[in-house]
Amino acid sequence: MAEGDAGSDQRQNEEIEAMAAIYGEEWCVIDDCAKIFCIRISDDIDDPKWTLCLQVMLPNEYPGTAPPIYQLNAPWLKGQERADLSNSLEEIYIQNIGESILYLWVEKIRDVLIQKSQMTEPGPDVKKKTEEEDVECEDDLILACQPESSLKALDFDISETRTEVEELPPIDHGIPITDRRSTFQ
Repeated sequence: MAEGDAGSDQRQNEEIEAMAAIYGEEWCVIDDCAKIFCIRISDDIDDPKWTLCLQVMLPNEYPGTAPPIYQLNAPWLKGQERADLSNSLEEIYIQNIGESILYLWVEKIRDVLIQKSQMTEPGPDVKKKTEEEDVECEDDLILACQPESSLKALDFDISETRTEVEELPPIDHGIPITDRRSTFQ
C-alpha cells in the first residue's frame, strides 16, 4: 500500500509542478503540507470580465481512486450556473478516472468564462467587483468562508393601499450573557 501512496504522491507533485509552470502567478499554494491550492481563472488575461478562483485540495488517493476536493469562488456564480459548472467538472473526472485532471478542470472553467463573456456583458456590479477585487487567492478564501449572500433582499409587498394589518408573533428577550468580551441575547 505504501508503494501506491508513493506513486500517487509523485504524480501529485508532478502535476503541481506542471500547474505552477503553466499558470505562474495565477497558481498559488495555500497549504503545501495539506496540498491545498488555488488558481485564479479569467476569461481574458489582458482584460478580464469574468474571474473565478478554483480552490482544490488533493487527497492522498488522488489521482488514482479519488477526485480532488474543490470549491468554486466567484461573487457572481450562483444557482444553476454553479450547478452546471460543478456537473461539468464531475463529468471530466468520471471520464478521466485515475488521471490527473486539474489542467482539464481549469481549461473547462476558462471555456465557460469565455462563453459567458461572449454571450453577455457583465452587469455594472460584476465589472466593478472584478476590477476592484484585484487580490490574491488567500483573500478569496476568506470570502469563501462567508455565506454566499450575507444580505438577502426580503420580498415583502409593502404598499400604502394595504388595509390588512398582519399580526406579528411576539419576540421574547432573554437576559444578556457575556462570554469573553462578547454579549449574546
